[in-house]
Amino acid sequence: MIIETINLTKRYGKLVALDNLKLNIDDGECFGYIGPNGAGKTTTIKILATLLQPTWGEARVCGRVVGYESRQIRPLIGYVPDFFGAYEDMVVQEYLEFFASAYNITGKQRTRVVNDVLELTDLVYKQDAMVDSLSRGMQQRLSVARVLLHDPKVLLLDEPASGLDPRARIEIRELLKELRKMGKTIIISSHILHELAELCTTIGVIEKGKLLFHGPIDEIIARARVGTKIHVRVTEQQDLAATLLEKVNGVSEVSQDNGRILVSLENQTHDFSAIAAILLKNNFRIREIREEEVNLETAFMRLTKGIVS
Repeated sequence: MIIETINLTKRYGKLVALDNLKLNIDDGECFGYIGPNGAGKTTTIKILATLLQPTWGEARVCGRVVGYESRQIRPLIGYVPDFFGAYEDMVVQEYLEFFASAYNITGKQRTRVVNDVLELTDLVYKQDAMVDSLSRGMQQRLSVARVLLHDPKVLLLDEPASGLDPRARIEIRELLKELRKMGKTIIISSHILHELAELCTTIGVIEKGKLLFHGPIDEIIARARVGTKIHVRVTEQQDLAATLLEKVNGVSEVSQDNGRILVSLENQTHDFSAIAAILLKNNFRIREIREEEVNLETAFMRLTKGIVS
């Protein structure tokens, strides 16, 4: 187990930021951490990064206990906050060499390591640019390059795509996919849920400091599925078609929205062929008939209430 928390709790006076959090993340996993603002995601990541002490409970990284063995943990992790830090008066190469020296990487090895991370993060052509001249997306890639210098086993990424344009988000996502292929264990918090669905192997949903769900993406989607909803479009006489569909066996509710008929089936009903059959029998021309997709965003909305600590 690479990451483990046991009854991890963080209080600020009466405010409970984390409430008995229990997480288990295996080697090589890419774990997506989602929840409303103020739910406890950043607090968790900062504790794992040894930047905060828990009020009680325990957090372990690579078998070492946060607080008691923080010095041993820090060489094993790479922490990327949601906003870029200081050192903006340096060029990119100097910036990376500075941090490499902080990790006691010297001489030819430092040159090789810096060149490797520049190539991995596609920043070679920007190595002589001033850090403060970089776009937000390139600064985020530079932040990832910085934490890769010492080849950490675990990457802790707090909203790495925050404030990025679509192209920069795609570039960060592809970089993280490459890091996952390299065997890194990644914890990433994000509000861009469809991108987490493409990237992550497991998901954790947190609200008001409590973990609501932890497991594979397909399991959270199955848990959020309540009955089946069918979207139907006909070429004409929509009201008449809706009235007709109310009489179909297994239909619990029929409504209309923006030119569509929304048909809700009873929980035990999954076959919606009778809907198409009755419309065709009554000479309706069907433009669309499909089952409503339940994705990570749908699951998140159904499992959370937007409550913060």
